[in-house]
Amino acid sequence: MSSARTAVVTGGASGIGQAIARRLGADGMNVAVLDLSPVTEQYGLTTDVTDRDQVDKAMDAVRERYGPISVLVNAAGRDGFIRFADLSFEDWQRIVDINLNGVFHCVQSALADMVKAHWGRVINISSSSTHSGQPFMAHYVAAKSAVNGLTKSLALELGPRGITVNAIPPGFVDTPMLRSAENQQRLGGSVENHIARTPVRRVGRPEDIAATCSFLASEEAGYITGQIIGVNGGRNT
Repeated sequence: MSSARTAVVTGGASGIGQAIARRLGADGMNVAVLDLSPVTEQYGLTTDVTDRDQVDKAMDAVRERYGPISVLVNAAGRDGFIRFADLSFEDWQRIVDINLNGVFHCVQSALADMVKAHWGRVINISSSSTHSGQPFMAHYVAAKSAVNGLTKSLALELGPRGITVNAIPPGFVDTPMLRSAENQQRLGGSVENHIARTPVRRVGRPEDIAATCSFLASEEAGYITGQIIGVNGGRNT
Protein backbone atom coordinates (compact mmCIF):
# COMPACT_ATOMS: atom_id res chain seq x y z
CA MET A 1 0.00 0.00 0.00
CA SER A 2 1.16 3.52 -0.78
CA SER A 3 1.67 6.11 1.96
CA ALA A 4 -0.13 8.69 -0.20
CA ARG A 5 -3.64 9.73 0.76
CA THR A 6 -6.48 7.94 -0.98
CA ALA A 7 -9.28 9.81 -2.75
CA VAL A 8 -12.54 8.43 -4.10
CA VAL A 9 -14.24 10.40 -6.87
CA THR A 10 -17.74 9.43 -7.93
CA GLY A 11 -18.86 10.24 -11.46
CA GLY A 12 -15.22 10.40 -12.50
CA ALA A 13 -15.46 8.76 -15.92
CA SER A 14 -16.08 12.06 -17.74
CA GLY A 15 -16.66 15.77 -17.39
CA ILE A 16 -16.04 17.51 -14.08
CA GLY A 17 -15.51 14.27 -12.17
CA GLN A 18 -12.84 13.13 -14.60
CA ALA A 19 -10.99 16.44 -14.33
CA ILE A 20 -11.09 16.19 -10.53
CA ALA A 21 -9.78 12.63 -10.56
CA ARG A 22 -6.92 13.64 -12.85
CA ARG A 23 -6.03 16.65 -10.70
CA LEU A 24 -6.02 14.73 -7.42
CA GLY A 25 -3.84 12.10 -9.07
CA ALA A 26 -1.45 14.81 -10.22
CA ASP A 27 -1.42 16.07 -6.62
CA GLY A 28 0.03 12.71 -5.61
CA MET A 29 -3.06 10.99 -4.25
CA ASN A 30 -4.14 7.45 -4.95
CA VAL A 31 -7.40 7.94 -6.83
CA ALA A 32 -10.27 5.53 -7.28
CA VAL A 33 -13.19 6.39 -9.55
CA LEU A 34 -16.71 5.10 -9.00
CA ASP A 35 -18.94 5.41 -12.06
CA LEU A 36 -21.55 3.51 -14.03
CA SER A 37 -19.61 4.23 -17.22
CA PRO A 38 -16.30 2.52 -18.02
CA VAL A 39 -13.28 4.25 -16.53
CA THR A 40 -10.29 4.37 -18.84
CA GLU A 41 -7.92 6.08 -16.41
CA GLN A 42 -6.73 5.37 -12.87
CA TYR A 43 -8.47 2.72 -10.78
CA GLY A 44 -12.09 2.45 -11.85
CA LEU A 45 -14.94 0.56 -10.24
CA THR A 46 -18.29 0.19 -11.98
CA THR A 47 -20.66 1.37 -9.29
CA ASP A 48 -24.23 2.64 -9.04
CA VAL A 49 -24.12 5.20 -6.23
CA THR A 50 -27.83 4.71 -5.58
CA ASP A 51 -27.16 1.10 -4.54
CA ARG A 52 -25.71 0.97 -1.01
CA ASP A 53 -24.46 -2.59 -1.38
CA GLN A 54 -22.51 -1.66 -4.51
CA VAL A 55 -21.10 1.43 -2.82
CA ASP A 56 -19.95 -0.51 0.25
CA LYS A 57 -18.29 -3.18 -1.89
CA ALA A 58 -16.52 -0.55 -3.98
CA MET A 59 -15.23 1.30 -0.91
CA ASP A 60 -13.93 -1.98 0.52
CA ALA A 61 -12.15 -2.70 -2.77
CA VAL A 62 -10.52 0.73 -2.61
CA ARG A 63 -9.36 0.08 0.96
CA GLU A 64 -7.93 -3.27 -0.03
CA ARG A 65 -5.95 -1.71 -2.86
CA TYR A 66 -4.86 1.61 -1.36
CA GLY A 67 -5.73 1.67 2.34
CA PRO A 68 -8.04 4.02 4.26
CA ILE A 69 -10.04 6.64 2.37
CA SER A 70 -9.09 10.23 3.23
CA VAL A 71 -10.85 12.27 0.54
CA LEU A 72 -14.31 11.78 -0.97
CA VAL A 73 -15.55 13.84 -3.90
CA ASN A 74 -19.21 13.33 -4.76
CA ALA A 75 -19.40 14.35 -8.41
CA ALA A 76 -21.84 11.74 -9.72
CA GLY A 77 -24.99 13.38 -11.00
CA ARG A 78 -27.70 13.44 -13.62
CA ASP A 79 -29.83 16.30 -14.88
CA GLY A 80 -33.33 16.21 -16.31
CA PHE A 81 -35.71 18.56 -18.10
CA ILE A 82 -39.41 17.97 -17.43
CA ARG A 83 -42.22 20.44 -16.89
CA PHE A 84 -43.22 20.17 -13.22
CA ALA A 85 -46.86 19.42 -14.05
CA ASP A 86 -45.67 16.46 -16.12
CA LEU A 87 -43.08 15.23 -13.62
CA SER A 88 -43.84 11.73 -12.39
CA PHE A 89 -42.78 10.68 -8.93
CA GLU A 90 -40.57 8.04 -10.56
CA ASP A 91 -38.73 10.77 -12.50
CA TRP A 92 -38.43 12.81 -9.31
CA GLN A 93 -37.18 9.85 -7.30
CA ARG A 94 -34.55 8.84 -9.85
CA ILE A 95 -32.95 12.29 -9.91
CA VAL A 96 -33.06 12.54 -6.11
CA ASP A 97 -31.58 9.04 -5.80
CA ILE A 98 -28.57 9.90 -7.94
CA ASN A 99 -27.89 13.49 -6.90
CA LEU A 100 -28.75 13.33 -3.19
CA ASN A 101 -29.10 9.78 -1.93
CA GLY A 102 -25.89 8.81 -3.70
CA VAL A 103 -24.07 11.41 -1.60
CA PHE A 104 -25.65 9.97 1.54
CA HIS A 105 -24.51 6.44 0.70
CA CYS A 106 -20.96 7.42 -0.23
CA VAL A 107 -20.34 9.65 2.78
CA GLN A 108 -21.64 7.04 5.20
CA SER A 109 -19.61 4.31 3.53
CA ALA A 110 -16.32 6.22 3.59
CA LEU A 111 -16.73 8.06 6.88
CA ALA A 112 -15.29 5.51 9.32
CA ASP A 113 -11.80 5.82 7.82
CA MET A 114 -11.79 9.59 8.25
CA VAL A 115 -13.11 9.41 11.80
CA LYS A 116 -10.43 6.89 12.75
CA ALA A 117 -7.69 9.06 11.22
CA HIS A 118 -9.16 12.27 12.67
CA TRP A 119 -8.60 13.75 9.20
CA GLY A 120 -10.82 13.83 6.16
CA ARG A 121 -12.15 15.88 3.30
CA VAL A 122 -15.65 15.58 1.81
CA ILE A 123 -16.33 17.71 -1.25
CA ASN A 124 -19.79 17.70 -2.80
CA ILE A 125 -20.36 18.94 -6.34
CA SER A 126 -23.76 20.64 -6.34
CA SER A 127 -24.99 23.19 -8.92
CA SER A 128 -25.25 26.93 -9.46
CA SER A 129 -28.94 26.30 -10.18
CA THR A 130 -29.37 26.13 -6.40
CA HIS A 131 -28.78 29.92 -6.37
CA SER A 132 -30.97 30.87 -9.29
CA GLY A 133 -33.45 28.05 -9.83
CA GLN A 134 -34.06 26.62 -13.27
CA PRO A 135 -37.35 26.01 -15.09
CA PHE A 136 -38.17 22.40 -15.98
CA MET A 137 -35.51 21.16 -13.53
CA ALA A 138 -37.39 21.26 -10.23
CA HIS A 139 -36.30 17.74 -9.26
CA TYR A 140 -32.65 18.42 -10.07
CA VAL A 141 -32.53 21.80 -8.35
CA ALA A 142 -34.29 20.40 -5.27
CA ALA A 143 -31.80 17.53 -5.00
CA LYS A 144 -28.74 19.73 -5.48
CA SER A 145 -30.09 22.29 -2.99
CA ALA A 146 -30.44 19.48 -0.48
CA VAL A 147 -26.79 18.59 -1.09
CA ASN A 148 -25.83 22.12 -0.04
CA GLY A 149 -27.90 21.79 3.12
CA LEU A 150 -26.40 18.39 3.87
CA THR A 151 -22.94 19.88 3.42
CA LYS A 152 -23.55 22.54 6.05
CA SER A 153 -25.02 20.10 8.56
CA LEU A 154 -22.23 17.56 8.13
CA ALA A 155 -19.61 20.29 8.49
CA LEU A 156 -20.94 21.13 11.95
CA GLU A 157 -21.23 17.49 12.97
CA LEU A 158 -17.90 16.27 11.63
CA GLY A 159 -15.67 19.29 12.22
CA PRO A 160 -14.77 18.19 15.77
CA ARG A 161 -13.58 14.89 14.26
CA GLY A 162 -11.08 16.55 11.97
CA ILE A 163 -13.22 16.28 8.84
CA THR A 164 -14.12 19.23 6.62
CA VAL A 165 -17.18 19.20 4.36
CA ASN A 166 -17.63 21.73 1.57
CA ALA A 167 -19.61 22.05 -1.65
CA ILE A 168 -18.74 23.45 -5.05
CA PRO A 169 -21.73 24.53 -7.17
CA PRO A 170 -20.31 24.78 -10.70
CA GLY A 171 -21.80 27.34 -13.03
CA PHE A 172 -21.87 26.97 -16.81
CA VAL A 173 -19.03 24.49 -17.30
CA ASP A 174 -18.26 22.99 -20.70
CA THR A 175 -19.10 19.33 -20.16
CA PRO A 176 -20.99 16.67 -22.14
CA MET A 177 -24.00 17.43 -19.91
CA LEU A 178 -23.93 21.11 -20.87
CA ARG A 179 -23.55 20.38 -24.59
CA SER A 180 -26.43 17.90 -24.42
CA ALA A 181 -28.61 20.58 -22.84
CA GLU A 182 -27.56 23.01 -25.57
CA ASN A 183 -28.47 20.49 -28.28
CA GLN A 184 -31.88 20.08 -26.67
CA GLN A 185 -32.27 23.89 -26.64
CA ARG A 186 -32.57 23.84 -22.85
CA LEU A 187 -30.11 26.64 -22.11
CA GLY A 188 -32.21 29.57 -23.23
CA GLY A 189 -29.65 30.34 -25.91
CA SER A 190 -26.39 28.94 -27.18
CA VAL A 191 -23.21 28.53 -25.17
CA GLU A 192 -21.87 31.60 -26.99
CA ASN A 193 -24.90 33.63 -25.90
CA HIS A 194 -24.24 32.73 -22.29
CA ILE A 195 -20.54 33.53 -22.56
CA ALA A 196 -21.52 37.10 -23.50
CA ARG A 197 -23.52 37.31 -20.25
CA THR A 198 -20.76 35.84 -18.07
CA PRO A 199 -18.59 38.48 -16.35
CA VAL A 200 -15.28 36.73 -17.14
CA ARG A 201 -16.46 36.24 -20.75
CA ARG A 202 -15.73 32.55 -21.14
CA VAL A 203 -17.32 29.21 -20.43
CA GLY A 204 -16.01 27.34 -17.41
CA ARG A 205 -13.68 24.38 -17.80
CA PRO A 206 -13.82 21.18 -15.76
CA GLU A 207 -10.27 22.04 -14.71
CA ASP A 208 -11.57 25.18 -12.98
CA ILE A 209 -13.66 23.02 -10.67
CA ALA A 210 -10.81 20.55 -10.23
CA ALA A 211 -8.43 23.30 -9.09
CA THR A 212 -10.83 24.41 -6.36
CA CYS A 213 -11.40 20.80 -5.37
CA SER A 214 -7.64 20.27 -5.15
CA PHE A 215 -7.31 23.11 -2.67
CA LEU A 216 -10.24 21.99 -0.54
CA ALA A 217 -8.71 18.52 -0.36
CA SER A 218 -5.37 19.88 0.85
CA GLU A 219 -3.89 20.32 4.30
CA GLU A 220 -3.96 24.08 3.80
CA ALA A 221 -7.77 24.10 3.58
CA GLY A 222 -8.23 22.66 7.06
CA TYR A 223 -9.92 25.82 8.38
CA ILE A 224 -12.53 25.90 5.60
CA THR A 225 -15.69 23.90 6.19
CA GLY A 226 -19.42 24.23 5.67
CA GLN A 227 -18.85 26.52 2.70
CA ILE A 228 -20.64 26.65 -0.65
CA ILE A 229 -17.84 27.88 -2.94
CA GLY A 230 -19.18 29.00 -6.29
CA VAL A 231 -16.95 28.55 -9.33
CA ASN A 232 -19.02 30.26 -11.99
CA GLY A 233 -17.20 33.14 -13.64
CA GLY A 234 -19.24 35.67 -11.66
CA ARG A 235 -22.63 34.50 -12.92
CA ASN A 236 -23.80 34.08 -9.31
CA THR A 237 -22.28 36.15 -6.50
